[in-house]
Amino acid sequence: MAIVTVTELKAGLAPRHCLLGLDLGSRTIGVAVADPAGIVASPLETIRRRKFRDDAKALERIIAAREAGGIILGLPVSMDGTEGPRCQSTRQFADNLLGMIDIDIAFWDERLSTSAVERFLVDEADMTRKRRAEVVDKMAAAYILQGALDSVG
Repeated sequence: MAIVTVTELKAGLAPRHCLLGLDLGSRTIGVAVADPAGIVASPLETIRRRKFRDDAKALERIIAAREAGGIILGLPVSMDGTEGPRCQSTRQFADNLLGMIDIDIAFWDERLSTSAVERFLVDEADMTRKRRAEVVDKMAAAYILQGALDSVG
């Protein structure tokens, strides 16, 4: 479909459809899901990246299983607000995904999402390094998705 704003994405969501949040990394894709009311984001899973086509098929299965009507994709903006190579790569991923899957995508500034989740997992959840590595990507996706949901109420 198209790249839209978070407000447009949420407003155009069909009843009972949810939003997915994605934290795109070089080796993994963290996936989170919002409840159908679009209030609460929850970590869902982490996809081990392979070839783009495999990644897209994995996302397509999740979209179908969860009846997702849109994706919030974390955009790794630099601390000074500029977009570097990682942003370009994320935008290219979104364009490629739109060529394979009929869904709307909105970007959300993900600055510090992974580090905020890491801090929480260390300070509050007292998780081991190994366990943190297993959950950080999907929790970062939930952090991104929750930020976007909160922004539009």
